[in-house]
Amino acid sequence: MTKTIDDQLFFEVAGQVIGKARYDEMKNCISHSDITVYQHCIKVAYTAYSFAVRHEIPCDLRALIRGALLHDYYLYDWHDPNKGFRWHGFKHHRFALRNAERDFPLTGRERNIIYSHMFPLTFWCLPKCREAWIVTLADKRVAAEETLKKYRKKA
Repeated sequence: MTKTIDDQLFFEVAGQVIGKARYDEMKNCISHSDITVYQHCIKVAYTAYSFAVRHEIPCDLRALIRGALLHDYYLYDWHDPNKGFRWHGFKHHRFALRNAERDFPLTGRERNIIYSHMFPLTFWCLPKCREAWIVTLADKRVAAEETLKKYRKKA
């Protein structure tokens, strides 16, 4: 039996982050293909949230949503080779965490979600809670879909 997704909870928690501090700046940065970091983070958050609810995984849904929304809160365009953002995949989780800590009160779970979301690329940043594992997997799925979208358009 598939559990019903409570969008009201998602939007209530998302409202604590979306539109606050510098969050809207992510609309100006591209993540994958032609998808903004803003769109990507919302999609990852909803994908992770709906997966956890559908599969009745016991976890802190509020931390999962907030951490997912902030997992790429690095606030720069890594595509410009002249700006010095080399090795983005290995470093942006630290920038995202630093910015999130500056702009939002975070729990330990939320910190781990942000810091470890690039696992296994950053194999030294191990997800330490269910929420971090779920967001890490949701991020990989969404990133793959976004990247493949570019190639489907060409075909």
